[in-house]
Amino acid sequence: MTCRALLASLFGLASCMAVAGDATGDVTGLHRDMVFDQYPDFATSSQLIRRLVSPLNGQRIRQQAHATGITIREQPIDLSKERFTVYVPTHAPPEGYALMVFVPPWDEARIPLTWIPVLERRGIVLVTAAESGNDEDVLDRREPLALLGAANAMSRYHIDPRRVFIGGFSGGSRVALRLALGYADLFHGVLLDAGSDVLGQQVPLPPRDLLEQFQASTRVVYLTGATDTARQQADRQSRQSLKQWCITDIDARTIPWTGHEIADPSAFDRALESLERHVADDATPLTACRARMDKELGEQLDAVEASLARGDGNHARTQLQDIDLRFGGLAAPRSVELASRLDAATSR
Repeated sequence: MTCRALLASLFGLASCMAVAGDATGDVTGLHRDMVFDQYPDFATSSQLIRRLVSPLNGQRIRQQAHATGITIREQPIDLSKERFTVYVPTHAPPEGYALMVFVPPWDEARIPLTWIPVLERRGIVLVTAAESGNDEDVLDRREPLALLGAANAMSRYHIDPRRVFIGGFSGGSRVALRLALGYADLFHGVLLDAGSDVLGQQVPLPPRDLLEQFQASTRVVYLTGATDTARQQADRQSRQSLKQWCITDIDARTIPWTGHEIADPSAFDRALESLERHVADDATPLTACRARMDKELGEQLDAVEASLARGDGNHARTQLQDIDLRFGGLAAPRSVELASRLDAATSR
């Protein structure tokens, strides 16, 4: 079944659930076509590039913009033109609602009706953006829309900041993983429903402070259909990469007799329960894992220095590109400094 066919079957009655009138902080229920107006600093282009793009690619973006005389807009989204759907449970827990930001693979801002009783029972606000599907640009639209949805829901409703999560389905799940990693200071768990990637290959590592926060405080829950063999394999590779980067608070769940389909309410409920069950890492193995990681990075950066010293700029550039892909923000600022030295040497 295609995403659009699945969408039609799951969301055909969504309009029946809508609450009339504008949604405010004290109105509960399902709200469609909401317009937000808050622009948090963490959703600016500068922050998106710093957190979600590898250092050398970020440097190339800025250099290209400068060379062409283009000014990078700090806010790529005009919220007055965007629409969101939000579900707000009837009763807020004493400590505040949890929040789930959902990144879809389709363009419609819809919430599965079968999920609503689960959200109601667990006291979870869910927000999702329109025009945020797989055909949209990731950095210019999908990621900032998810962040703006999170910020506006948190400003509008009584949200417990310790229970702010992000998730998605299929391609949206892969975007959710990127955001959870780059915004570990905002999201404390990520639900990957039938979609995942490999860290250090498809997903760049963020700056060190964010990676260490992710290692220490983010719960990762994989949820995939038992017969969705391609995504099951991708999940195994993704989980292996997480462990290589010292991330161990992981749960993998399978939905029986299910292919590449969005989670049913029972599986969604169990996944949310798992998501809130954070398991703190043992400090000793984590320290040892980080030391191993830093040793490998240091050796590779030293090898670039050696290539530069003997005048082998081509090899140094290849080495540096490999480091940028694998280590991302962990390698900065030294990787950026080496790239600048390399550029200076080749321009002479």
